[in-house]
Amino acid sequence: MKTHYIGADVDSKMTELAVEMGPEAYRRHRVPTTIPAIREVLAGVAGRKCLAIEEGPMADWLRRNLKGDVDELIVCDPRRNRLIAQDGPKDDPLDAGRLAALGRGGYLKPVYHSDDADRVALKRWVGLYHDRVKTAVAEIAKLRARCRMDGVRVPRGVLHRETVRTEWLQTLEDRTLARQLEVRWVGYDAVRTQVRQARAEIRRLAKRWPILARWEAIPGIGPIRAVTFFVHVDTPFRFARKSKLWTYAGIGLMRRSSGTGADGRPKPGRLRLAFAVNRHLKNAVLGAALSAIRQGGNGSAAHYERMVQEGAKPSNARHTVARQIAAVMWGMWKSDRPYDPRLAGGRDEGPSRRTTGDRKKGGGRRTPET
Repeated sequence: MKTHYIGADVDSKMTELAVEMGPEAYRRHRVPTTIPAIREVLAGVAGRKCLAIEEGPMADWLRRNLKGDVDELIVCDPRRNRLIAQDGPKDDPLDAGRLAALGRGGYLKPVYHSDDADRVALKRWVGLYHDRVKTAVAEIAKLRARCRMDGVRVPRGVLHRETVRTEWLQTLEDRTLARQLEVRWVGYDAVRTQVRQARAEIRRLAKRWPILARWEAIPGIGPIRAVTFFVHVDTPFRFARKSKLWTYAGIGLMRRSSGTGADGRPKPGRLRLAFAVNRHLKNAVLGAALSAIRQGGNGSAAHYERMVQEGAKPSNARHTVARQIAAVMWGMWKSDRPYDPRLAGGRDEGPSRRTTGDRKKGGGRRTPET
């Protein structure tokens, strides 16, 4: 049975579909971005159908509604397709055709999507919470920046306590500044209310999964960091090894090597943190490591101090602690067990120690865990 590779370039109004009929030959369709219109095109394609869509705001909606209409549906990483998409002229029909060609060649990298509607709903609440917190921080920065324009410092307690705020505004000699700050505080107070509402909804939904409460026993992990880790990883069986989880979270190391040295041998690889990572997950895990180190009196803090005393850079030690915390959470999830303090504080099992052993065996060449 012949396989037809179909590329879809989607925007909010129209969708360009390219059905590959052979090398460099496509049947093109331009339809409204609605499920019935796209289904009509797919129904007219005979044989096996493989549909490719780039990750974006509408990708999950399309995946959930169209996966039953094709034999294979790939939501792919647009960053991986970027160089090929920029080769030559660019428009929506050409982009759809290139997606179909990449699908035929097996070059598309799928983006993970959950099939659990409840977890997807929780993930969207977590995304809303982080967005509102980011906006609240930006509002605070703008308030302080406006005060600095007139050499005024915002006293402690003014931001969150309305009685203190009202008294302080009355003491300002510049009434224009006072009035502008009052206007800005309207927006800040509204965002704070939204943050509280999102947090309350997250707390309500999170009661369905006991693992979230067990994670809070880990030093540095609170309710928001626990639920952020949960919704972005989705299932502990998504990653075959913990090093894959570390790379996805931005705390694992990747080897970069190019060229040869003076002796003609390949240059030793340099280990660097991955750049294209899940930022919310990275902030949650690294934030947990920083909190555990500052709290002290736990295995993570002791491990950090030991590494620094042995000569490790503080930044490297922090990432080691973050890898340790992520591995503990991942292991608890897979085994469905409560937190054991003995799991933290051991020697690092991350890429830094693994590459040391490889260097001894391989004559100076360093290989990473991926």
